[in-house]
Amino acid sequence: MSMDNKKASDLSAEELYALARQREKEEAERQEAERRKKREALMAKRKEMAARHRKELAELERQIRELGGRVGRGRAGGGRGRSGTSVSQKLCEIVAARPEMDVKQIKAEAEKAGLDTKNISQTLAYLKRQGRLTSPRRGVYKAT
Repeated sequence: MSMDNKKASDLSAEELYALARQREKEEAERQEAERRKKREALMAKRKEMAARHRKELAELERQIRELGGRVGRGRAGGGRGRSGTSVSQKLCEIVAARPEMDVKQIKAEAEKAGLDTKNISQTLAYLKRQGRLTSPRRGVYKAT
């Protein structure tokens, strides 16, 4: 006769303990299966939402290009500030505000805009290599 068919009062302490452990294990497995099912459903929903988002963004970008605008494609989240624009883009906007700016002026404006200015020289050099800024003389930049 198995433990399941006996009355609880007929079971020994060891048998009761084994039965309790078995039921705990079964309950934990059932809960994990439910969590896995919910997690898979949420991941599928996320995947669907991301696909829809990419499709909508592609359509907006197409419309912008049709109107002669440029659509930048940065790394996903990389180099982005709180507003979603890249530090490089923000620096280009700062430099474009005046005909020419030296590094001290650019750094002061970047700090006012809430940008991290720790690597500003490297970023300016990068923008110069990319052709987004020019340097008519040492330490002075202007927008292209």
